[in-house]
Amino acid sequence: WVISKADGAAWPVANPVVTCAEVEDAGFPSSFVAKPFLFLQGDAIYMFFETKNPITSQGDIAAAVSEDAGVTWQQLGVVLHEEWHLSYPYVFTYKNKVYMMPESSKNGDIRLYRALDFPLKWELEKVLLEKPLVDSVIINFQGSYWLLGTDLSSYGAKRNREISIWYSNSPLSPWIPHKQNLIHNTGKMLSTRNGGRPFIYNGNLYRVDKGQGGGSGHGIQVFKVEILKSNEYKEVEVPFVINKQLKGRNAWNGARSHHLDVQQLPSGKLWIGVMDGDRVPSGDSVHRLTIGYMIYGVVLILVLVTGGLIGTINCSLPLRWSLPHTEKRSGLFNVEQRFFLYHKLSSLISNLNKLGSLICGRINYRTCKGRVYVVVVMLILVVLTCVGTHYIYGGNGAEEPYPIKGKYSQFTLLTMTYDARLWNLKMFVEHYSKCASVRDIVVVWNKGQPPAQGELKSVVPVRIRVEDRNSLNNRFNIDSEIKTKAVMELDDDIMMTCDDLERGFKVWREHPDRIIGYYPRLSEGSPLEYRNERYARQQGGYNMVLTGAAFMDHGLAFKKYWSKEAEVGRQIVDSFFNCEDILLNFLFANASLTSTVEYVKPAWAIDMSKFSGVAISRNTQAHYHVRSKCLAKFSEIYGNLTAKRFFNSRGDGWDV
Repeated sequence: WVISKADGAAWPVANPVVTCAEVEDAGFPSSFVAKPFLFLQGDAIYMFFETKNPITSQGDIAAAVSEDAGVTWQQLGVVLHEEWHLSYPYVFTYKNKVYMMPESSKNGDIRLYRALDFPLKWELEKVLLEKPLVDSVIINFQGSYWLLGTDLSSYGAKRNREISIWYSNSPLSPWIPHKQNLIHNTGKMLSTRNGGRPFIYNGNLYRVDKGQGGGSGHGIQVFKVEILKSNEYKEVEVPFVINKQLKGRNAWNGARSHHLDVQQLPSGKLWIGVMDGDRVPSGDSVHRLTIGYMIYGVVLILVLVTGGLIGTINCSLPLRWSLPHTEKRSGLFNVEQRFFLYHKLSSLISNLNKLGSLICGRINYRTCKGRVYVVVVMLILVVLTCVGTHYIYGGNGAEEPYPIKGKYSQFTLLTMTYDARLWNLKMFVEHYSKCASVRDIVVVWNKGQPPAQGELKSVVPVRIRVEDRNSLNNRFNIDSEIKTKAVMELDDDIMMTCDDLERGFKVWREHPDRIIGYYPRLSEGSPLEYRNERYARQQGGYNMVLTGAAFMDHGLAFKKYWSKEAEVGRQIVDSFFNCEDILLNFLFANASLTSTVEYVKPAWAIDMSKFSGVAISRNTQAHYHVRSKCLAKFSEIYGNLTAKRFFNSRGDGWDV
């Protein structure tokens, strides 16, 4: 949900807006957050949600508040704690008082709490029902109050497949069960369990359901309540589509979203909503550990079998392992039971020894055939060990974004290309579109027939901007259609990991007035000479970064590039068909007395131009000679570059 626009480096603010890490930072242990509900009070938006305490292994109710229409959130910490698990903090008002009805099914009832000091202090108002309802809501509709929840205690109830309804003339009065309880017990629905606040739209009541699976659900469905009476209930599913996340584990809700709370703002014109999500399926870490240790077990068995086959491991077990000890034992039964177990163990060892005698030394590793066998098995063992280690220690496979002060953001990826590099572009777009913080991709098309929109496989919007003439200056053309503050200029022949992009984006958000790049260069001497990264490292520092892989504020950078003072520089770029990145470095240096560039070392980067003949820098010596000429001309016009910035000046080691 896009709520408002901020001018800082966080624009646009991106989901998720609340994470368990923020709750941890506020001083409250948390392993996950889920099931959020919004509450509007004046200009403030409050969010109540479940947070699981990893120490007590139970849920508590926490809260956060936003004073800027949802752009930023301040954690208020845990506001309700009991000796049992709490979840689903449904908050509402009644007679100018604020109430909360959290799920407390582990305590066997459903309770109503009243705010004494909103939102931080609550006291028990009353126990509404002595039933372990889960995910319950109260809605005022057609003159009555209705309580809807899933009752797992009823006789014959199938887990999450029925909904139970009670009604009353007020939330504090006795509740009367619906005549049709249990409701919705059909084989078609995998789940009938509330997944958020019911809402009224155009006079009709809609119920949000988790749907698509039992337990906590794996999706969101919406049902229109057609009949809601004391003796009759009917609902039908209505179309409801949330754009499916195609970035997989790189998306904050790549695995699922199973809760939605929507409310209409007081103006009556806009709606605001909050939903939860999981990056990976529940139990993913246990699943990975199980597979990893199973693979380790297979490796151990292969080692033992191979060792036995080549005769390096003794294939027989000593029979004394099965002999009983002569210690004094009390009781005839214990003695008989012990000798029975020893007999069974003796039989097992005897059978294992027979099997060992069959395989022991069957392969002569001194022969050519035996050596080939051993080499093949060793390769298999190495591969299996690597795979098992990856499952155990390799993490969940997600390349997550890095927050700044608890906030996430997005950037536009911009690349410049032409028809001879189309094969590069296809691979480029497919790979980078899956990175978490990439909002959209702009392709600056300099020459030739542009590709059809369907030719580029992407999970984010791709816009092809066709230029009138083939010029390197087009890379920095002012583009009002770019919706993000940050732009990453990236040549289409450079392949890096999404994590490398995310780290660079984090550094740029810390210093949005700089150019943050991945390829450092050093220009020094008299006259200035263009030198590569190896030389820069030998000298211990750099004073330029290539903009073929760099983050920048496009509003700041592109305006500088197309300023009146840069006109002569742009003409030099066109004359050499080179050096547009050097010009931008000079323009930034000319406008600041402090460092204007910063380097981030990629974990790995592949220059795909090495595999083609279309790169302008394929002749390195000639390329560097031209760029040295550019340095000489630009230094005459714009002065010197900034002072050398040293490697390994960051505390996180990202610029070593």
